[in-house]
Amino acid sequence: MIFNDFRFRIAFRTVLLGFTVSLVVFMFNRPNMFFAAGLTLLIIIFQVVELYRFASQTNRKLTRFLESVKYSDFISGFANDNKLGKSFRELNTAFNEVLEAFRKARSEKEESWQYLNTVVQQVRTGILSFDSEGDVQLMNANAKKFIGLPQLKNLEELIKANPKLYEALKHAEPGKSTLYKSGNEFQLTIQATELRIRGNTVKLVTLQNIQTELQKQELEAWQNLTRVLRHEIMNSITPISSLTSTLREILDQDMVKKEENYELKTEGAEDLREGLSTIENRSKGLIQFIDAYREYTSLPQPKLKTIKLKELIDKVASLMRPEIKKTTIAFATTCHSEYLTLEIDEEMIEQVLINLIKNAIEALHQTENGKIEVIGNYTGNAITIEVIDNGPGIIPEAINRIFVPFFTTKKTGSGIGLALSRQIMQMHNGTLSVESELDLRTVFTLRF
Repeated sequence: MIFNDFRFRIAFRTVLLGFTVSLVVFMFNRPNMFFAAGLTLLIIIFQVVELYRFASQTNRKLTRFLESVKYSDFISGFANDNKLGKSFRELNTAFNEVLEAFRKARSEKEESWQYLNTVVQQVRTGILSFDSEGDVQLMNANAKKFIGLPQLKNLEELIKANPKLYEALKHAEPGKSTLYKSGNEFQLTIQATELRIRGNTVKLVTLQNIQTELQKQELEAWQNLTRVLRHEIMNSITPISSLTSTLREILDQDMVKKEENYELKTEGAEDLREGLSTIENRSKGLIQFIDAYREYTSLPQPKLKTIKLKELIDKVASLMRPEIKKTTIAFATTCHSEYLTLEIDEEMIEQVLINLIKNAIEALHQTENGKIEVIGNYTGNAITIEVIDNGPGIIPEAINRIFVPFFTTKKTGSGIGLALSRQIMQMHNGTLSVESELDLRTVFTLRF
């Protein structure tokens, strides 16, 4: 109805205020009506205040709407003054739609948080986040199990319970992996990432128990080692045992007693000499195998120093050139920068490169136009040294086993060189890998 319309009510109040003002002016012109004029003036003040209050409804409504958004009060609605006209109904409808959109967005946000929290709690990896003050913001169930505490509000609570783990978590460097052993049950790899959230630095740490995987790898390594040891020892012990029995039979059959001395037939003496020679050779082979095993298991810790990559490559090249000149193999070295440096044990890495170049020379002994290249480069995230040859390559069946100790594809060799080379690279926090295309090229890559 028109009487409920906001504009009508404003107009009515304005007209009434104007009429009252006119009445006051009229009364002030009559000396006997001063008292009534004063009372009417009070009515005017009341009307002005009421007009201001009534006209301010829109501002109050907007203030209440903004407060609802500020304090996430999305239950309130706007519909009480719909009768004040179309403009009020449209404004109320818009406010209610905005509040409903906020309510829906908050509901979806809470659902996403609950889903993410459920996923975080269920993953096998421990997840822990804390700010620069050490206040813990997130810790899932596996992190609690690895840490050994049901609750952790601040990282410093770990100082008394587990000071070593506290140091490992507090000083975990982004992009690096730290190994932490907790008794016989857990062996954790700790990795960290730093984030900026609302202007604060937050460190997100993951803890992964690799104990089971390490035990499997350890068992597999022992099985492989036992298999190799058994094979090598049996290869030596079996003929020695057989020859010992044969030599005893020779002595029993060909040894002739004459008076107080014994004489051995010529044929028997030759067989005895040959058998003893074979035993000696097999014994030496077994000793060489044990020496190779000892060398593999007793590498000294690297003595690190800074050296230029180009100087390292040039030195290895000068050491190998005399041997390469005895062949028809072309040899070339390249270093893409004179300023790249490495923090390494120079002698150990030289030995790795010499071993790889010698392997390449042996691989090229029947290859026409053989070529060996040594290339030093920076790939964007690591310094690499590549040893490349164009020999026959490595068959796919062997390429995954060439770094296994005592495995070899050569007729002669201990099978220890590549295993030692990879071990040396691991001691330098680097890697040694190989790629090979049959009858085309083989590339061994040292990555630092």
